Amino acid sequence: MSKVAYINVRLLDPASGLDGLGALLTEDEAIADFGPSLFRASSGWRVPSGIPIVDGKGACLAPGLVDMRVQLREPGEEHKETFKTAGEAAVAGGITSMVCLPNTDPVIDDVASVEFVARRARKVELAKVYPYAAATQRLAGKELAEMGMLAQAGALAFTDGVQAIADARVMRRALAYAATFDLLIVQHPEEPTLAQGGAMNAGETATRLGLSGIPREAEVILLERDLRLVAATGGRYHAAHLSTAPAIEAVRQAKRQGLRVTADTAPPYFALNELAVGDWRTFTKLSPPLRDEADRLAVVEGLKDGTLDAIASDHAPQDQDSKRLPFAQAAFGGVGLETLLAVALELHHNGALPLLQVLGLLTHKPADILGLQAGRLKKGAPADLVLFDPDAAWKVVADRFRSKSKNSPFDGRPVQGRCLRTVIDGRTVFAAEAQGG
Repeated sequence: MSKVAYINVRLLDPASGLDGLGALLTEDEAIADFGPSLFRASSGWRVPSGIPIVDGKGACLAPGLVDMRVQLREPGEEHKETFKTAGEAAVAGGITSMVCLPNTDPVIDDVASVEFVARRARKVELAKVYPYAAATQRLAGKELAEMGMLAQAGALAFTDGVQAIADARVMRRALAYAATFDLLIVQHPEEPTLAQGGAMNAGETATRLGLSGIPREAEVILLERDLRLVAATGGRYHAAHLSTAPAIEAVRQAKRQGLRVTADTAPPYFALNELAVGDWRTFTKLSPPLRDEADRLAVVEGLKDGTLDAIASDHAPQDQDSKRLPFAQAAFGGVGLETLLAVALELHHNGALPLLQVLGLLTHKPADILGLQAGRLKKGAPADLVLFDPDAAWKVVADRFRSKSKNSPFDGRPVQGRCLRTVIDGRTVFAAEAQGG
């Protein structure tokens, strides 16, 4: 049996509230034991001979991050990202599980495509990868995909990815059908006719830059429609990457009514606002767009009070040819795997949220939404771990990313919080140089 002892670490488990100096033992692929008294002796740390030791030197040891919204681009657009490059970026950022959108080529809308994801992830042997399947066939928004069969094959939930399920009748049918199997529908809440042709948030800044706007109403109008359909069908519904105050308030009210609704956001929406577009910086062209400061503050408030259940990277790699264009023609999306932890930790460093609450939004909460056995320090659970220094300062330099694409809205930003080591199923898959790898 293969054992590893992690000693002198600050154990953090958001699910149980654990926060204290201690040690953790992995045995083969699982967590064997952990706690403040493990391997402690009056003279210091005492680990049985023959067990390899990792001395954390006071760094934080937490469950590996669970990223519930990633575009992998494979198959079909391997020039933008692959399982391997995304996996390398994920583990460098402390992410041990990621869930990929179905907007690949071919679309993940049949059993063979779902099985392909599992097979490729096993072969690459980096972060664990789980698929969403398409809610509608070929993401065309008309005919429902075979949800029951796809769920049996391993699809965690159903979504049309970066486009909304716009037809109300189709959404009603999707929610009703999914409800019979207790499956989850994930929506990109943006009314497409209102957003059509828009390049950034509608308002003064867009007018000054001469860009067509995407009104914040596009998000809340579609979301409020969906919430009424959730009430009518009893379905399970998840709103992705919310960016506006009215949409967050709509989810808040839906939760008070007892609807089966969850929601997430992404780091750009609590760490940046529309002013980051500056002089037409296409790396800040995102979907949904960066909003105004009042909306950014509303996102922070939604995270604080639990209206928003999770933080996802919303990793959307684009190649240079897609981004080095006039702003209106440039592709939407930003990479986020390697900055997810550090930018989320800004919420802790600026006093908006306690450290454990930030980590909860990145670990057990997204895992619970998707039914994954992940995101917790628990005896017998998979040894998926991240060792990180929450205070280590560094500057985001996108050119150094392991992601194949470098389109980060955070390029050049000073951040705090660095991943030192990532462990998946007891195996070290990433170690920063200071950790000897």
